[in-house]
Amino acid sequence: MWNYLFGGNKAQKKELPKKAIVELREHIQMLNKKRTHLEGQIADQEALARKHIATNKALAKNALKRKKGYESNLMKIENQIDSLETQLTAIEGANLNLETMKAMKQGASAMKQIHGEYDVDKVESTMDDIREQVELADEISEAISRPVGGEYIDEDELDEELAQLQEEANEAAQVPAAKVPQQKQQQQQANLPAFPAVNKTKPQEEEEDEDEEALKALQAEMGL
Repeated sequence: MWNYLFGGNKAQKKELPKKAIVELREHIQMLNKKRTHLEGQIADQEALARKHIATNKALAKNALKRKKGYESNLMKIENQIDSLETQLTAIEGANLNLETMKAMKQGASAMKQIHGEYDVDKVESTMDDIREQVELADEISEAISRPVGGEYIDEDELDEELAQLQEEANEAAQVPAAKVPQQKQQQQQANLPAFPAVNKTKPQEEEEDEDEEALKALQAEMGL
C-alpha cells in the first residue's frame, strides 16, 4: 500500500484496480449469501411465532424478538451490499476510463511516430517523383511503339489524304438526282449480253449481181 502511494512498483499500480474489483465482487457475493441466510431465519421465526401465538405466547414473543434481531442485521447487510456495489461500479467505470485513455494514448503515439517519418513537403516531393516517372514511362512506351526503318508513316500526310477523300465524297453526294437514272440505264445497257449487229445495207457486189440478172431477164423477154 505504502509503495503504491509513494511511487512503488508500476506493475502493482496497474494490477490494483483489477484486484480491487475482484475482491469487491467476492465480498458482495459473500454478503448476498449472508442476506439469504438471514431472510431464511426471519421466515423461520415468523412461522414459529404464528405456531405458538395461540398456545404459548411467551414462545411466540421470543420468536418475534429474534426475528427483529435478524431483520436489523439484514438491514445492515443490505446497506453494505449497496455501498460495495456503488464502489464497484465507480471503480469499474474509472478502470474502463483508464484503459480507454491508455488505448487513445497508444494510438496518438503511433500516429505521431507515423507522421514523424514524413510531412507535407515529403509527400509532395514523392508525388512529383511519381508523376515524373509516369511521364518517363509514357515516353519510353511511345518510343518503343514507333515503326522501325521505312515503315514510318507521316500522320500529316494521312490527314491530308483523308480530307481529300472526304471532299470527294461530299461532291458525289451533291450530284443532281436526274443523272442517277441515266447512269443506272447506261450501267444496265452495259450489263446486257452483246449480239451481232445486223447490217441492213447490202454489199455493193450483191447489188451489181442483181442488176445483171435483171438485165438478162429483160433481154430474154425481148428475144435479143
